[in-house]
Amino acid sequence: MTSGPLDDHGLARTLAVRAGERLLEVRAASPPSMPGDRLKSIGDAAAQEVLSVALRALAPDDAVLSEEAPDDHARLRSDRVWIIDPLDGTREFSERPRDDWAVHVALWERGHLVAGTVALPARGQVFSTDAIGAFPDRPRSGPLRLAVSRSRPPALVTALAERHGAALVPMGSAGVKAMAVVEGTADAYVHAGGQYEWDSAAPVAVARAHGLHCSRVDGSPLVYNNESPWMPDLVVCRPEVADELLNRLATTHW
Repeated sequence: MTSGPLDDHGLARTLAVRAGERLLEVRAASPPSMPGDRLKSIGDAAAQEVLSVALRALAPDDAVLSEEAPDDHARLRSDRVWIIDPLDGTREFSERPRDDWAVHVALWERGHLVAGTVALPARGQVFSTDAIGAFPDRPRSGPLRLAVSRSRPPALVTALAERHGAALVPMGSAGVKAMAVVEGTADAYVHAGGQYEWDSAAPVAVARAHGLHCSRVDGSPLVYNNESPWMPDLVVCRPEVADELLNRLATTHW
């Protein structure tokens, strides 16, 4: 556990909330005329600074894997690694007033994701492994609802919807899509276009804590803190649809 008053779950929450607050400040202080690329860069850097300073102070012995920092492969020899995405959904963040972007903070320890938080600052929502609510009940009465990107739904998911009659639910960042399954506004989030560990570590930690199924597209386990942080694909879904969804994925050509 992390020394001090916060346990690992509480620390993950605190870090994500602090970074989210800073991102809201950046957005509020930037003029409407600021180019989106500039706003993205400022937001990334500001959230990274918040997280890196806090981790140095509160978890100095732990390693860190971040989208916004050089990859120190010393993490491969560490028992504890924080896997963070200071701003998941830079495009959405830069397109004001969109609110479908997130902050990801997860802790990997000796082969497992043990704590995590996904904060959706513009929505005032925090999903964390330290606060597990009741899983929304939704009897199947319609097509499978798949969370997808607004602008670039993956070919696999499009083919799945066309072949099996699934409904596509467009939304923003990876964290937002995974949390839509936690909330019950989507039944599954399937990604097959490749991501990095920081894109999914916190969402998967939170989803698992809420009882969701999380795996590769072929049903094999998700493994984190690899030498290469690239992850080819991902499935997050309600447990009662996991077998059906994986079987459909196995027979879908794209």
